[in-house]
Formats: sequence, structure tokens, C-alpha cells
Amino acid sequence: MHKMLDKFEKIVRASAPFARSSKVSTEMHPFDERNIHPEIATITSKLFDDGHYAQATFEAYKYIDKRVQNLSGESDSGYKLMMKAFSDTSPLIQLTPLSTASEIDEQKGFQFIFAGSVMAIRNPRGHEYSFPETLDQCLDNLSLASLLMRRLDHHV
Repeated sequence: MHKMLDKFEKIVRASAPFARSSKVSTEMHPFDERNIHPEIATITSKLFDDGHYAQATFEAYKYIDKRVQNLSGESDSGYKLMMKAFSDTSPLIQLTPLSTASEIDEQKGFQFIFAGSVMAIRNPRGHEYSFPETLDQCLDNLSLASLLMRRLDHHV
């Protein structure tokens, strides 16, 4: 599965120059190309534009953590908060109606995506000094953060 994803990513990245060449000559900001969530863009654009990619990612995921705290009314943070807030049995933040097995699975899936993103993306940047991150890695991380923010925007 991992090899297939790597192959897919190579194909997509290789096709990018062809897609870009057909665009009008006006240059779009990468945040516009990726449709970064407006709140994420507001808190990260200066850091991103100045080349502080790891810090931009870190700030985005700290923001998500705070937003989940506010919506859930919980004071925990990180993994513990996400597992409690998005529980499929008694969620503090309900992302689906939870009336079918598929909706319950989707809720549980997002529980793990939220929890995993703070563990795998936010935490290393908060604990390591000079965490290396490229422009593309940052955009990928901010795209995921945008997806999470949009799910929070439309919670049940």
C-alpha cells in the first residue's frame, strides 16, 4: 500500500508542471492553490511566506487543538483531548449523525485522524529544536489542517 501511495505521489507531483503551464500568467499564492482554510491562512501566512515552514505547521495544529478545546469544553490537549472529543460512543464534538455503521466508522476515523495529527505532526515540532520541513511538506500539513478545520466548521 505504501509503495502505491509513493508511486501515486510521484505521478501527481510530476504532472504539476503541466497543470501549472496551462494557467493564466498571474501567480497564485500556494495557500490559494491548496485552498487553505481562512483561519489557518491567517495564523500561518507570515510564517510561511518568511520560510518558517515547521513553525507555520506547529501554529496551525496548536490552533486546531485550541479550537477543539473550545468546542468540547475540555481542558485536556493533544491525543487525550482528541480521543475524548471525537469518541464514537459519546462524542463531545459530533462530526456525523452516528445513525449508521458507516457514520459511526467515519466519526471514529476522524477521531484517529485528529489524534494522529497532533501526535505525528504537531508534537515533533513542539519538542524538537530546528525541526526540518520543506515548503511542500508544510503545504501538505496545512492542507490536512484545513480539512480538519472544515470538519469542525460543519460538525453536527
